Amino acid sequence: MLVLLLLSNLPRNLSYSSPETVLRISVQPTQDRVEQERMIAPLEAHLEQVLGQQVDFIIAQDYQESVDMVVDGRANAVYAGVISYFEAVERGAKVKPLVAPVDADTVRPWYRSCFVVTANSSIKTLQDLKGKRVGFVDRSSTSGYLVPLAALKQLGIDPERHFSQVMFGGTHEETEKLLATNQVDAIATNLATYNQLREEGKGENLRIIWESDPIPHAPILVSQNLPPEFIQKLKKAFLTAPAGIKDLMGAKTVGYTLVEDEDYESIGELRRQLNLSGRSSQ
Repeated sequence: MLVLLLLSNLPRNLSYSSPETVLRISVQPTQDRVEQERMIAPLEAHLEQVLGQQVDFIIAQDYQESVDMVVDGRANAVYAGVISYFEAVERGAKVKPLVAPVDADTVRPWYRSCFVVTANSSIKTLQDLKGKRVGFVDRSSTSGYLVPLAALKQLGIDPERHFSQVMFGGTHEETEKLLATNQVDAIATNLATYNQLREEGKGENLRIIWESDPIPHAPILVSQNLPPEFIQKLKKAFLTAPAGIKDLMGAKTVGYTLVEDEDYESIGELRRQLNLSGRSSQ
């Protein structure tokens, strides 16, 4: 069941002792809500069939709320970016990575970040972004902020000092609109989003000026308070998901694979290098 309410009145301390416990998965917003609901439906149906019980997906209002839900108990699982994983842990959430989608383009549990400009733009390199208006997704976005920021910093480029304006779209879709409506000169997003735009005929006038090295894909995080037998059953449910089902953020996948905390150490180290760890808002 796709939950559209914020569920603010749910009890904060959910009991997981019963196998009938409803699985509530908070999801970061990346698309128009109606489109994201449509993408979630096939996976929801598959999980409910394998688990033999109800599954509720809760699309958060923003990146921060997706973390809030798993911290305060409104959700017992979350599909969020890697940065949000660290933010949740730093705020006391007892969660662990369960699985991550295998990207259809890379055929690996990773993807790539990129900077995109319009095809007729004079911007050719990251250095050319100096003095320009640049759009990011969210400060909690791995591909839409952290990884691009690290690439800029390596070149001695500080967005706050070297860009004429910095804007945040809130979601990948809204960030794309910033570029489409000429509110910014370039945006940070991910390659899967860019490829999807081209497939839909919306990216013909766009051009990539930079791509990142592979980034570990966003994990499904589960509460460690869930019964071990339920977690094992949930692993099976994800691992048997049919190829072709889009992941909860819209990327094309060819299934899911198991992941561990260690798979995300590189992103944790990057946050520390940029002095971003421990700064999530409460």
